[in-house]
Amino acid sequence: MKKKLKIGKGQKLWKESKTVIAGGNMLFSKRPDTFLPNLWPSYFKKTKGCVVTDLDNNEYYDLSTMSVGTNSLGYSHPKVDNAVKKVIEDGNISTLNCPEEVYLAKKLIKLHPWARKARFARTGGEANSIAIRLARASTKKKTVAFCGYHGWHDWYLAANIKSKKNLSNHLLKGLNIEGVPKELKNTIYSFKYNDYNYLRKLVKEKDIGIIKMEVLRNEMPKNNFLKKVRQLANKNGIILIFDECTTGFRETFGGIHKKFKVDPDLLILGKALGNGYAITAILGTEKIMKSIKTTFISSTFWTERIGSVAALKTLEIMKKEKSWKKITLIGKKIISQWKMLSIKHNLNIRISGIPSLCSFSFVSNKNIAYKTYITQEMLKNNILASNVVYSSIAHNNKILKKYFKVLDEIFRNISLFEKGRDIYKYLDTKISTQNFERLN
Repeated sequence: MKKKLKIGKGQKLWKESKTVIAGGNMLFSKRPDTFLPNLWPSYFKKTKGCVVTDLDNNEYYDLSTMSVGTNSLGYSHPKVDNAVKKVIEDGNISTLNCPEEVYLAKKLIKLHPWARKARFARTGGEANSIAIRLARASTKKKTVAFCGYHGWHDWYLAANIKSKKNLSNHLLKGLNIEGVPKELKNTIYSFKYNDYNYLRKLVKEKDIGIIKMEVLRNEMPKNNFLKKVRQLANKNGIILIFDECTTGFRETFGGIHKKFKVDPDLLILGKALGNGYAITAILGTEKIMKSIKTTFISSTFWTERIGSVAALKTLEIMKKEKSWKKITLIGKKIISQWKMLSIKHNLNIRISGIPSLCSFSFVSNKNIAYKTYITQEMLKNNILASNVVYSSIAHNNKILKKYFKVLDEIFRNISLFEKGRDIYKYLDTKISTQNFERLN
């Protein structure tokens, strides 16, 4: 076992941040407590490829989420950054509109011939809310059936008004939703992925006007699930929205729904679209998108040009590099090694997700403790990791070889914990947070 981790500038700044920032930071998924409480580096100074430098100048390979899936081309890609630098020199925003938003809309519509118009925002939560507003304005119905994670806005969190468990399979267990109007109680209904019969029941009993879902997250569609959902929507005049903020450019160029040959009525693309720069897109049919005239959707900083410029350059590089193919192959290699190491050390693990967004969990009541231990030991080897890897084209064989070598030793130790050795004696801190109620 290696020596214990030291508390550095990042951990000290995190403690300070909680005194001046509500919740400590802006994104739950980047809270240090979800990785390694009190010991996670927490803040970065610079990035390059898949290397992250912390405030103490320690360099780490990022074998974690690559900023929650935003950088499939790697951090600080020179061509994307240079395009953005040129924009900064020329001016990012003005009283006039930026032409790049028109160029970007045309490119995305060309990728999705079923769509006729686009709308842009900067974050996934915004884009999801825009899609719901447009759909409700078009269908004249307020009721939504959803599956998957779709952000922090009222329309979505209202699912937990009836039961605190409604979002447990889609977001976080124990999620509190104070501030969400109770009047939204009967506007939103959740369903489980692949449970077509329950969705059909919702449509029949709740007068559903909109079906909103991630095309897939942790499991593949079964029994033509996606095609059945499309047919159900068509039969009942329901607007079908696919949220591909996360999966958009991970397995195909433009959206994983293309792989299954099922088109939505509205599509949301984000995260990897700008390779780290803030840009999301909503694409839709002519009928739905024209409802923009009957409602109000507008925001000052949706008109800045950095996001659109970054997206245009990112799309260009993705197409040239065939990045979705590369990160899928990398993901398959990672999954293969996870399986091999689990067999080698007689560990029972469950793997989920598409290859480029893969994860695993231990079939054990100590799963979270083991996950925390992985993060701890990886950090001692200058690797940011847990049980999730979002691949990027910057993850080369040399980096993966080091990751697997360290993981081999970690799995060996976990096998000893499974045989009776006390895992908690080998943890330098408390276990990671997986439950909203355990936030501090």
